[in-house]
Amino acid sequence: MSTPETSRFVRLRVELVLEVEDGDAVTKAALRRLVDDTTLPAGERVHAESAVTEDTAEAVAYLVDPLDLVSEVPGIELAQASWSSERIAYDPDSPEWDLDDDDVPEDFDDAGSKKGG
Repeated sequence: MSTPETSRFVRLRVELVLEVEDGDAVTKAALRRLVDDTTLPAGERVHAESAVTEDTAEAVAYLVDPLDLVSEVPGIELAQASWSSERIAYDPDSPEWDLDDDDVPEDFDDAGSKKGG
């Protein structure tokens, strides 16, 4: 591939941490979506129903679609997408979860303004 051809593609990395406040509601929503999906073969439907019933993270993954994030953005077409979900131990006070620290160079303050300038 030539440089001009590859420059049309952009990788967008998004990481979300979701708090599931009502696991039953999430599971029911995923099951409703499965019922409404007329393109899903019966064998896959049984597997998907089992997965979303047994694991809330699987239900979330079934409900979240990357196409929904970009379908209304003018001038782009989704070329490829993959996503997964998993249960995690999350501590919002832990420095491990402070994503902003990696994005701000040392000579900039937390607001993104150059220090001393």
